[in-house]
Amino acid sequence: MREHLTHVIAERKVDLVVINAENAAGGFGVTPAIAEDLFDLGAHVLTTGNHVWDKREIIEYMQSVPEESDERPRKLIRPANYVAGTPGHGFYEGELPSGQTYAVINLQGRVFMAQSDDPFRTADALLKKIKAKVILVDIHAEATSEKAALGWYLDGRVTAVLGTHTHVPTADDRVLPGGTAYQTDVGMSGPYDSVIGVEKEMVLQRFLSNMPGKFEAAKGDPRMAATLIECDGKTGRAHSIQRLLLGE
Repeated sequence: MREHLTHVIAERKVDLVVINAENAAGGFGVTPAIAEDLFDLGAHVLTTGNHVWDKREIIEYMQSVPEESDERPRKLIRPANYVAGTPGHGFYEGELPSGQTYAVINLQGRVFMAQSDDPFRTADALLKKIKAKVILVDIHAEATSEKAALGWYLDGRVTAVLGTHTHVPTADDRVLPGGTAYQTDVGMSGPYDSVIGVEKEMVLQRFLSNMPGKFEAAKGDPRMAATLIECDGKTGRAHSIQRLLLGE
């Protein structure tokens, strides 16, 4: 991220940066220090997913500011369809220095995932509250069908629906008929000489022996996976979507 993000922001004239920080802490969750590093690199909002609580200290960080705050901890969000009373918040609505308003919604799928509330109806409820036209949805889900279904469900109502969680970039990036940019999975920023970020030998041993074992983040062939979207700030409609995969 340090190698590529700043020049991508400058060269592509990026206005809004959203990073899924789900596995930023060595593959498991995110710490307050890493969240601060990502904000320093240019992130406006950090999304997460099912590993959000892997580092317990992030709970206090997320609860350290009130809901209406614009401070950094409020811009680290967790899936909005977690049960009521879960720490943190599921969306963030803010304003860029240019005056452009935006919102980011974080949702988690239910197929092959831990149980949570309905992401479709959660999105409906949040869209009634959000005033911004530019709205990005991070759907953290296992099943490609569930992600695609949400993309079609929200087409014309949000700027983008981007999938995370499976770590592998998908080649189905497109703008749907209603003006919503869609991609099933943005992909992993991390070591590609691996099995979805984990040392190959550790994963192979588990498949071959069917025995549990410790996973460690790999280090070889680091790349930054990202998706670039251009949209109309007044209507929120996307004009284009482009995949990026930058290596050393």
